[in-house]
Amino acid sequence: MAEGTYKTIECPSEGLYKEKGSKFLAFAFPVLSEEDAKNKLTDIQKKHHSARHHCWAYKLGNQGERFRSSDDGEPSNSAGKPILGQLEAFGVTNVMVVVVRYFGGVLLGVGGLVHAYKESAKDALTQATIVEKVIQSCYVVQFAYEQSNAVMNILKRMNCEIVQQTFDLACSVRFMVAQKVENECVSALQKIAEIRLADE
Repeated sequence: MAEGTYKTIECPSEGLYKEKGSKFLAFAFPVLSEEDAKNKLTDIQKKHHSARHHCWAYKLGNQGERFRSSDDGEPSNSAGKPILGQLEAFGVTNVMVVVVRYFGGVLLGVGGLVHAYKESAKDALTQATIVEKVIQSCYVVQFAYEQSNAVMNILKRMNCEIVQQTFDLACSVRFMVAQKVENECVSALQKIAEIRLADE
């Protein structure tokens, strides 16, 4: 993987694993925050309210440095950990996988559960389109209208992504810049007199 990039999934995907009458439905989602992950989990719990377990794991951050998992009533480490293990195996971050279990009446044992949760999560991630994204930082620059050309030329030259902009007597632009050119972009903007620049 190139420096200054990370791997994630492009859009939601689903997986399935069946064992002795139990069905394990896996749902993989791109997520950008813990709140985002909680909302996705709530949606799945509502949609599959009759299922016995809703086990999950997520990884967040450019290096996948923030992660959590839950066994949701299954034996300790038999569900959340195997799901998280698949996120690590695929090398993706900013991704959540929720596995919904419909019990089939036959106990699978801890080993069987570990295998089932691992395989269903693996299936969902195999079905997903994995993409490489550039690590970006977010900034807001404020400037006078007559400085617009100077500011916008720098942002264009650095291939910055404009998120929000206001052009009036006082102008403001929120933008994303690739980490590898971040320092160069910031120092170029700071050379313009009387602008205000803040990272978010």
